[in-house]
Amino acid sequence: MEKEISAEIMTIGDELLYGQVIDTNSAWLGQELGKIGIRVKQITSISDNPNAITDALTQAISRADVVLITGGLGPTKDDLTKHTLTRYFNTDLQLHQPSLDDVEEIFRKYNRPMLEVNRQQAFLPATCTPVRNVLGTAPGMLFQEQNTVIVSMPGVPFEMKRMVTDTVLPYLQQHYALPQIIHSVVQTIGIGESFLSETIADWEDNLPANIKLAYLPHLAGVRLRLTGFSKDGQDLEAQLQEQVDKLTALIPDHIFAYGEVPLEEAIGHLLKERNLTISTAESCTGGLVAHKLTSVPGSSSYFLGSVVAYSNEVKKAQLGVSAETLEQHGAVSEETVCAMAQGVRQLLKTDIGISTSGIAGPDGGTPDKPVGTIWIAYADAHQTVARKINYNKTRQLNIEYTTLQVLDLVRQSLRRRVEE
Repeated sequence: MEKEISAEIMTIGDELLYGQVIDTNSAWLGQELGKIGIRVKQITSISDNPNAITDALTQAISRADVVLITGGLGPTKDDLTKHTLTRYFNTDLQLHQPSLDDVEEIFRKYNRPMLEVNRQQAFLPATCTPVRNVLGTAPGMLFQEQNTVIVSMPGVPFEMKRMVTDTVLPYLQQHYALPQIIHSVVQTIGIGESFLSETIADWEDNLPANIKLAYLPHLAGVRLRLTGFSKDGQDLEAQLQEQVDKLTALIPDHIFAYGEVPLEEAIGHLLKERNLTISTAESCTGGLVAHKLTSVPGSSSYFLGSVVAYSNEVKKAQLGVSAETLEQHGAVSEETVCAMAQGVRQLLKTDIGISTSGIAGPDGGTPDKPVGTIWIAYADAHQTVARKINYNKTRQLNIEYTTLQVLDLVRQSLRRRVEE
């Protein structure tokens, strides 16, 4: 059996450790390496400190076949990675003319004067293989040490991504004998991870040895990622599809999409397929439902508009909720949320109206209706359906969870319409 190729990602920068910058590079690198069959075993974030960089690199080389480093290659004094690597690999800096040409071209393009610190970026360790940076002034550097490939790249995401795509991934694919690897993602909603694992336990236990399953929980549900490995040319796509078909038969009501498709996009597909239009009446979600729906390209073909009815006066004046309903049942009630969904549907002349009304917090709750008490509703020409949610988390989580739940109510209602 061929050796599995492992990788470690090192991100350098005090700003990462202070939380001033979120490390998106590692997530992207992990995904791209996984696509070519290289498994990331560790991600390490370290400060702009020569000793920290040296210690982390020594450890990474001892346990990984590939070490990808991002950060610390800028022109300022706090960017220490290049000089630290030069000392680490016991070499010196030499001018790399093609890199200097690239730097000069960037400054000519933007009609800006080039400083000496920018020219110095074209000086690279003599023992490295330069990695061209077509989008910035800091070239990358590729080294080999103790059978490990080390690549140092800028921390600027778009520069790093272009280097990886153009140079690093092709190099690694040529350098190592890598397995074929394919991912298949099944998106579920409305079922917790524990219940889901129990429901599909027998199927999971009988997966072929070359197919692995990962549970990736998120706010609304769980992404199931099937990863197939092949080193002998077997038809992975057919194998994976066979397993996805078996999984679909087990949990048909909870699958909303296949692949990396967000819920709002899946809802858009359903509406387009059925030639239906939708509108929203939102109170506690403050327009987030409408934002989600309109974030999908082409949503103008099915989304017509929204009313953010935060006050009772707007609920009455715009959506036709009666004063009697509000007085007897309150704004956070089944009766009010149903009237809101029906009202926005009639107001904007859409096939479907959906609504939200609740107490997102952190205050505003009562003993009868504590923070996190939320009602959502769906209305069309055939039915009006309401659902109560109790989700006492932070204000933002309550709003986000409600948004996902009302979108899922649309999905479920549309499924029932087809089945009927």
